[in-house]
Amino acid sequence: MYLEPGEAVAIGTGVLVSEVLDITWNQVNQAILDTSATCHMPDTLEMPYRPDILGAAEAGALAHSYRLGGLTCLAGDVISDYSFAQPLSVGERLIFEDMAHYTMVKTSTFNGTKLPALAVWNSQSDDLKIIKQFNYSDFRQRLS
Repeated sequence: MYLEPGEAVAIGTGVLVSEVLDITWNQVNQAILDTSATCHMPDTLEMPYRPDILGAAEAGALAHSYRLGGLTCLAGDVISDYSFAQPLSVGERLIFEDMAHYTMVKTSTFNGTKLPALAVWNSQSDDLKIIKQFNYSDFRQRLS
């Protein structure tokens, strides 16, 4: 028997740390991230799920609103619209909360997009231990 560690075990756990790659405008302010709705958080596209971001709110609630998009060429690689108290800047990190459930089992490497590294952070000692990093061979292996 296989038991999937679903929502009952993983709810409220895990974060996905993303970095702002570019800020642009197309009808609304947009921030392009080094993560992808398509590859790293498909629940945002497949069901009514909008992950919380540390320090962010619904679009329009705070002074600076952005549509957050992924780094793939897929037109629908959009996470959602959020607002922030301060303007976003290139290189800034955003912390998506509660990302452990389904995030790992539903990921893809669309167009060779790398999967995020898996790490454990100890808040007591501020140690970050990388458990697994993914590279091109992981992408190539998925193709066979």
